[in-house]
Parts: sequence; structure tokens; C-alpha cells
Amino acid sequence: MTKIAIVVFADTNTVEALGKVSNAFMLASEAIENGDQLKIIFEGAGTKWIGELEKEDNKMHGLYLSLKNKITGVCSYCAQAFGVKNEIIKSGLPLLEEFKGHPSLRTLFAEGFQVVIF
Repeated sequence: MTKIAIVVFADTNTVEALGKVSNAFMLASEAIENGDQLKIIFEGAGTKWIGELEKEDNKMHGLYLSLKNKITGVCSYCAQAFGVKNEIIKSGLPLLEEFKGHPSLRTLFAEGFQVVIF
């Protein structure tokens, strides 16, 4: 079984960023269809996506909802730094803070995950 960790750093402010999140979700969907072990983490400015994706009028809202149970979590430190921590809490997604307030990306490598950054 392939182990894939998708980490979204892309900000919400460009069409390119939207493309990155869309491609991250396509990879996640393909991984699920193939029975791969999957983790999705939102980190850095990517933490801002959760509030946007929670909006019903967001064009990726439906896809987001279909993948939401595969989202491992969101960086606690960055959610606070980018002013979106309350949105993350409201979404019900876990805040990750294993290493100095951030998710431990090193642990992903130690666990044998192939890490893809968007």
C-alpha cells in the first residue's frame, strides 16, 4: 500500500493557489480510490483554505466535504498566525501542534509517507 501525505501551503489569494488545492484534492481522491493510506495537512498560509472551503458557495465545497474525513489536521501555530484559528475550530478539524506548535512533518517521513507539497 502506498502512503501519501499531502501538505497544502498554498495561500487563498490567487487562481494558481486554487489550482494547487484542486490538484491536491484530485491526488487525494485518486489515493482513496486506490486504497492508499492518506494524510492531508493544511500548513502555513494554507490554513486559510479551511474557512473558504467551509463556505457552501465555494466551488470546491462539495469535494472538500467528501474528503474532510481524510484531513489529518491543520497547523495550530499557523492558524493562529493567519487569524483563522476560530474558523478551524468551528470546522471541527483537529489542530496539529506536535513540534513547537506545528505538525511534525518529519514524522511523516519517519512513518514512510511520500510527502507531496502543494
